[in-house]
Amino acid sequence: MLNKEEIKKIIPQREPFLMIDEVEAYTPGESCVAYKNVDQNEGYFKGHFPGNPIMPGVLIVESLAQAGAIAILSMEENKGKNALFGGIDKMKFKKMVVPGDKLKLEVKIIKRKGPIGIGEAVATVDEKIVAKGELTFAVV
Repeated sequence: MLNKEEIKKIIPQREPFLMIDEVEAYTPGESCVAYKNVDQNEGYFKGHFPGNPIMPGVLIVESLAQAGAIAILSMEENKGKNALFGGIDKMKFKKMVVPGDKLKLEVKIIKRKGPIGIGEAVATVDEKIVAKGELTFAVV
């Protein structure tokens, strides 16, 4: 299990844009299982939407991308580098994510060629899929 301080040693994101609270397990270059505790005090809930707070889909995708970055940037040859979006494909949103939810983020790296790769990403709450798709990344 990695806490926020240990996560910060692997990926460059920082508050308020660090979207992972803990990592349950990861295998460098292969996969990561992480969690985001969706807190009612997060700034984006003030405007998305007043009286009906819903986590924006793009932030769910960013959370998944950061979990994928844990898998890629924990590789010895990628330490100190950054993983950037190259594309988002087949992303589907199935359920709303609201304050109080614990978002489970699972990313499996399914393809890599040089600095480019693809991760299969699934976000769930209470074992129900809220979002899934493929994330293309470039290590720089």
